[in-house]
Amino acid sequence: MEDKLIIKNIIKKKEKGMEMLIDEYGNFIASIVRRTLMDARIYEEECVDDVLLSIWNNIEKFDNEKNSFKNWIGSISKYRAINYRKKYINSNTYLNIEHEEIPYIDKELDMREIEEEINDLISTLNDKDAEIFRRYYLEDISLKDIAIQNETTVENLHNRLSRGRKKLRLHLNKKKA
Repeated sequence: MEDKLIIKNIIKKKEKGMEMLIDEYGNFIASIVRRTLMDARIYEEECVDDVLLSIWNNIEKFDNEKNSFKNWIGSISKYRAINYRKKYINSNTYLNIEHEEIPYIDKELDMREIEEEINDLISTLNDKDAEIFRRYYLEDISLKDIAIQNETTVENLHNRLSRGRKKLRLHLNKKKA
């Protein structure tokens, strides 16, 4: 019930909706961003703000039949943070020199490790699902374009992505245990 009220207020572009969102999911968003950014935590606040702005601007795209509101928010948070991490690992502004002791960081090696982790995780899926994941999440190709190229429906792709995320979650949970 709370989610419906939050969504309704954000759709109407009422600030009360964002206040409710932050009260209900602020810690959830921050924890996902913090965990994903790792060494780039100096960008955490900026990334969280970007997540909130993305939710505000894209609330019409939320479909409760495809995903829960919490999962939708979690996905936005995770992929925004991944984008921030990629962006700032490759930028020269990764660390604030005035306030940080600068350890030697091999940025290329770090990026390769991240890519390997992502590819290892995605490789647990079947070939078709892995291809869809790479194209949608890593290459930022729209589901409509992927559907046309694969001669399938966007709804079918949503279902495959949802099932794939569940498989990845299970794989990660097994890996942690």
